[in-house]
Amino acid sequence: MPYPPLPTREEVIASLDAMLRTAERLETPYRRWRIRNVFPESLITGILTLPIAPPAIGLGDGTRASYNDKRTFITPALRAKFPSLDLLAQGFSDPEIVDLFARTLGIETEGAYLRAEYIQDLDGMWLEPHRDIPEKLFSMVVYFFTGPDSAEWGTDIYDENRRWIGQAPGEFNGGIIFVPGPNTWHGFEKRKIIGVRRLMEINYVRPDWRDRDQLANPDAPLRRR
Repeated sequence: MPYPPLPTREEVIASLDAMLRTAERLETPYRRWRIRNVFPESLITGILTLPIAPPAIGLGDGTRASYNDKRTFITPALRAKFPSLDLLAQGFSDPEIVDLFARTLGIETEGAYLRAEYIQDLDGMWLEPHRDIPEKLFSMVVYFFTGPDSAEWGTDIYDENRRWIGQAPGEFNGGIIFVPGPNTWHGFEKRKIIGVRRLMEINYVRPDWRDRDQLANPDAPLRRR
């Protein structure tokens, strides 16, 4: 019997639909949405039990691009190998969900592509304050971490002067969404990570995205309903 049992495609789509419809919009220091109960827990269990080890990268330099060759993007090859990752990609590629992202965030998602990364940060990892590039139509992180200190592992938020404002709550199966802009500074201040800081980053990216090997389905642009 396959373990763990996974949700249906319809259950994943329903969970994403409910997440977007109940997202809490925040305006300071920039517009973002706090999200909760993003995925069915059985899907998260299916991802957390995958035989994918955290990358050994040594001391971080404050960026993820410095170890691109060790990152875990949900590619067609991984989707074919791991049903849980395929289900996640199917959910975000569903035309109803693609349309709901467009209406909720005020962006055009027709013709975009899905880029999703499974991240497993170890102690020593940090991210300098940065803004995402405009080729990302939106940036979304969903936290999969647990443990006594994990509530403090949320994304750090900064104002337009890169002054630290606070953290997104490090809530399991919760996270944030924002549309990249001139003041959307965020990062991860260096702090102790006991265990593994697991999360999923989701982006819809513009059709001219150069790194096609990072896309969940590089031959099929997203369509709205």
